[in-house]
Amino acid sequence: MLDLTATRRSFLGSLAATAAAGVAGLSLPEQLMGQQMKKASSDPAFDKWIAKIRGKHKQVFDAPSINGGLPLAWARVFVMTNEMVGTPAKDVSAVLILRHDAIPIGMHNEVWQKYKFSEAFKPVHAMTKQLITNNIFWKPKEGDLPLPGMALNELLDAGVMVGLCDMALTVISGAFAKDMNMDAAAVKKEWVDSVFPGIQIVPSGVLAINRAQEKGCTYCYAGEG
Repeated sequence: MLDLTATRRSFLGSLAATAAAGVAGLSLPEQLMGQQMKKASSDPAFDKWIAKIRGKHKQVFDAPSINGGLPLAWARVFVMTNEMVGTPAKDVSAVLILRHDAIPIGMHNEVWQKYKFSEAFKPVHAMTKQLITNNIFWKPKEGDLPLPGMALNELLDAGVMVGLCDMALTVISGAFAKDMNMDAAAVKKEWVDSVFPGIQIVPSGVLAINRAQEKGCTYCYAGEG
């Protein structure tokens, strides 16, 4: 089974190699990262997405891990309690960034099963403390989640902006591909295609968090600890 701790070390090594050698001649996933950097520089979708941040009350939620689904709960609470105190919806922006180990939240259950995300990421339910074996965060069954309205599809319907880190997609899918003796580009494409509609794939989670803060969002850490 894939060792994600080793993958994180490989990620840092990949960044160092990319900085030192440039894109040409690098092996996957470094080459994929370089290709995505070129694409991002000419793709206006990310800038258009960031431009949707509006209003007086704006918060970005930084989710580097699944953390039992709590990043979704906190985004829901922010929207819900603003409604409770009478804040007009036009004055509220909630931005949730799924990066690092949180990216499985944004992908179809078929990918969870095929790549055994539960074994690799070891997500634990915030309430039951049991291993999460399916993506219960998208259109969950009754009782799957502790807070009404916190499902990912419900947050998107409520206007929460959700971004998913492409850098994490590239590096982690590349590590899975290597571990499973598969083509890295093909695995990356499968993962990208599995991202739920309404989620914006951003060049990197840290870049998206920075841009959201530049647009006036306050910062909320939604990881563990």
